[in-house]
Amino acid sequence: MMRIGILTSGGDCQSLNATMRGVAKALYRLFDEIEIVGFEDGYKGLIYANYRVMKPEEFSGILTKGGTILGTSRQPFKLMRIPDGNGLDKVEAMKHTYRNLKLECLVVLGGNGSQKTANLLREEGLNVVSLPKTIDNDLWGTDITFGFQSAVNVATNAIDCIHTTAASHGRVFIVEVMGHKVGWLTLYAGIAGGADIILVPEIPYDLDVIIEALKKRTGEGKKFSIIAVAEGAISKENAVLTKKELKEKKKSGVIYPSVAYEIGAQITERTGQEVRVTVPGHMQRGGEPCPYDRVISTRLGAEAAKLIKNREYGYMVAVKNNEIVKAPLAEVAGKLKTVDPECSIVKEAKMIGISFGDK
Repeated sequence: MMRIGILTSGGDCQSLNATMRGVAKALYRLFDEIEIVGFEDGYKGLIYANYRVMKPEEFSGILTKGGTILGTSRQPFKLMRIPDGNGLDKVEAMKHTYRNLKLECLVVLGGNGSQKTANLLREEGLNVVSLPKTIDNDLWGTDITFGFQSAVNVATNAIDCIHTTAASHGRVFIVEVMGHKVGWLTLYAGIAGGADIILVPEIPYDLDVIIEALKKRTGEGKKFSIIAVAEGAISKENAVLTKKELKEKKKSGVIYPSVAYEIGAQITERTGQEVRVTVPGHMQRGGEPCPYDRVISTRLGAEAAKLIKNREYGYMVAVKNNEIVKAPLAEVAGKLKTVDPECSIVKEAKMIGISFGDK
């Protein structure tokens, strides 16, 4: 009997169930005798041996279901080597669970931190196959991650809805989009939603440039403006500071709920324009997966099953030029795929008049 473990780790997204379904359906067809062991709440389930042997029917009817039927949790990679409150060695505990259950392979669906832990387990001698999950689309080695396009749809819809009220009241609206370190989600949603200004972490903004862009719109007779701001957007002044210096600066100034509120207050102070901030927040992770994600999740899941069939372990299944490929975990784990300020999509957005607050 072949036994395969599977878990979903980190922040949730719309296509986790769809991807697990792809893995399971392909495995059931590739092997005559196979058991899939589902670990509950991510790596926590693997650490504390909280699992269940899953039935084939559990993978039916979940293609369109958001979230994850196994549950998930965040287990920071930097804490994996640190014993828990009871002194338990987490890495040894995961290895013990894996070997005690006589697993052939562990399938991990997760983002950057989860991929690092998956690679750690690979280094510890376990057979691992991973799949690229994150609404941030920031995983190295793959063109797209499952969950990204669905999140783009939600964030874009938020901007679309804001457009009508912004136009009605003649206000500046700031929509804060998820993304602490990278701006792919804000970039795509901003362009798709027709934002006038897009601010991402990779392109530090100049408040003077933002103000100038807003004044230009007003001078052209346009009564409202939409600004899409990533959670991790940062000013040019703050971008040159060390983490310690930035922390001290924030302590000595006015404390805002987030960067969007800070920018909003600065715009009102400088221009007198009425500004409103909207934060879709975790709505961007929720709801059903869009058709694109359902397709890509199914393809990724099937390819993961193929790797297991061929006993090709230590890989993350990835998308390259619309083809499903395998990327060595050792090469992709821990690397972020950021927005290049000089990439074509940014240049094209600027060509149609979108400001990135940089020049």
